[in-house]
Amino acid sequence: MSAPRRAAPPRGRSARRMGKVSAHRPFIRLDPRAPEALQTQIYAAIRQAILDGALPPGAPVLSSRALAAELGVSRTTTLLALEQLMAEGYLETRARSGTFVARDLPDDRPRARATPPRTRPRHPAISRRGALLASVPPSAVRIPGPPCAFRIGIPAVDLFPMRLWTQLVHRRVRALTVPQLDYSHAAGFQPLREAIADHVHAARGTRCDPDQIFIVGGAQRGLDLIFRLLLDPGDRAWLEEPGYFGARSALLGAGARVQPARVDAQGVDVSVVERDRRGARLIYVTPSNQFPLGVPMSLPRRYALLRWASAAHAWIVEDDYDSEFRYGTRPLPCLHGLDVDGRVIYVGSFSKTLFPALRLGFLIVPPDLRETLIAVRRSGDVHPPVLEQAALADLMHGGHYERHLRRMRAAYHERLQALEAAAVRCCGDALRLRPVLSGLHAVADVKADAERVFEEALARGVETMPLSAYCGVRAQAPNGLVLGFAPVRPEMAVLGMERLAAAIEAARRRRGRRAGTASDAPATARG
Repeated sequence: MSAPRRAAPPRGRSARRMGKVSAHRPFIRLDPRAPEALQTQIYAAIRQAILDGALPPGAPVLSSRALAAELGVSRTTTLLALEQLMAEGYLETRARSGTFVARDLPDDRPRARATPPRTRPRHPAISRRGALLASVPPSAVRIPGPPCAFRIGIPAVDLFPMRLWTQLVHRRVRALTVPQLDYSHAAGFQPLREAIADHVHAARGTRCDPDQIFIVGGAQRGLDLIFRLLLDPGDRAWLEEPGYFGARSALLGAGARVQPARVDAQGVDVSVVERDRRGARLIYVTPSNQFPLGVPMSLPRRYALLRWASAAHAWIVEDDYDSEFRYGTRPLPCLHGLDVDGRVIYVGSFSKTLFPALRLGFLIVPPDLRETLIAVRRSGDVHPPVLEQAALADLMHGGHYERHLRRMRAAYHERLQALEAAAVRCCGDALRLRPVLSGLHAVADVKADAERVFEEALARGVETMPLSAYCGVRAQAPNGLVLGFAPVRPEMAVLGMERLAAAIEAARRRRGRRAGTASDAPATARG
């Protein structure tokens, strides 16, 4: 039998192109689920290949169009990656020839692999405050990748009006002038502060002058800034128990001694705070939607807390992080709107209403703190990026922000109902959701050890957090889970709840096995 015919090898331009393509296959591996953008992945892969010698100086590199076709991405993606490599000196173009690896590479190309040291260098110990801050657990544990069930602390980023936002940002970029590239005002972009003042008056029932508003790089940065301004190391400060550990970190960063303030069905138990005679300087609260229990602070408690602050000459820091979203109830007035003594500092955030990566929030401070806060601000981050502030101001002044909030309220109500239906269908009486009046998360009581359920759920690709994670004294924590529903599409709620039901069952079996291994021990030693 005759041997099969071999295809003739390509010649000319086709041969050169195939050589370039095959040179890219081994080292460019794109992962659309990775947090890095595709253009960043392409740039990093080609740069590393050059540094490792896989692409030697003078080697041809595919054009942006050919590389895009090879990788199955847009030409803009590959063009941006190649332009960055050319700007840094890794690639060069030759007239009528194409793109090549530069013959004179930047200095960061390794000449020879250094032998790693056998012993780690001995550095001085970190500070006690640094060690204390590092010991504070995160407010949520996340699985790498896009939002999954039941991620906490994130809105429905899949519903964000990306096209509109892109248009607003591009418009601001095109209108940039040279003076706008200089430092801006430490309090933030004036049109954005005016828009926020109008919004909190209409939505939260509190009045303030735009000069009282400070734009910050997210609510966490605002807490850090205000605690350092108001507290000296060793000062006592009240924190809700259970409560937001981001606030605990900021208090510890200011050197404060944190005092837990018990939370019940009406919010912070103000009577405990009132009986204390050791002189706390400040209390941090989340009265609209207590984190993590989700209960609103009752109106009598709000007035009692304001009376305590006035009598004790103390500050109240009100974190109103997701008060925009309510389900069938009317909002109570925010503490700032009830305050007549200038004791409340209001903290707001756009991370929950828009998207977390925006990293913009705001403070409303009494007028007599304004100049001092500006001076303190100049010693730190000076001001957040102005481009994002300007685009957000356009979003708010154009009425788009209010329309987005109305749309999201309807979407979150639908997703909450899907979560409730999935819990009944998949878990029965093994998991019961507490009533959700506002916010983006629900609290569930489970008939299993919540910390074990959290571990089993994480292993199954489901994100939850036990309530004990938000308690300073974990042994006294209620046995429950926190479930975020905002990023969970209705059709995904059932799948997530099925996995959570399996995690509950696995946690029960683990408890049974551990009890079984103790069968030979004395009866008094059994759990």
